[in-house]
Amino acid sequence: MRLALFEPDIPQNAGAMLRLAACLEVPVDVIEPCGFVFSDRRLRRAGMDYLDRVALRRHVSWPAFLAARGDGMGRLVLLTTGAETPYVAFRFHADDVLLVGRESAGVPDTVHAAADARVHVPMAAGMRSLNVAVAAAMVLGEALRQTGGFPEEAP
Repeated sequence: MRLALFEPDIPQNAGAMLRLAACLEVPVDVIEPCGFVFSDRRLRRAGMDYLDRVALRRHVSWPAFLAARGDGMGRLVLLTTGAETPYVAFRFHADDVLLVGRESAGVPDTVHAAADARVHVPMAAGMRSLNVAVAAAMVLGEALRQTGGFPEEAP
């Protein structure tokens, strides 16, 4: 299981997702360009000392990310409000890459088209979207639960 951030533009959200990934031992791909300098103090403040513990790969662009994935990698599962399938009805695989979009704009149509699957978080009528870090935590938690991928707790 991996978490991929497509061109994140709010450092606090990126920091929170990196901290989440560190705590759950889930590697992260950051697809640039970011809407902030990656060493931004707000990113470090949100990620705290957990940032040094996350397995992180940065990619200079979407095409670079696709090239780095190569053949035989797991499915690309996009979290999007435009999906028909709720994440709780989706069967995750242990090698899936969960992709979240930019807070301000989601992902472009080319990224939607490249996804192997698309899922959404069910919400009350009239609500547009959750914070991207909250949505990532919800879906990643379910994916790890389904696949038995949570890290072992220390005694």
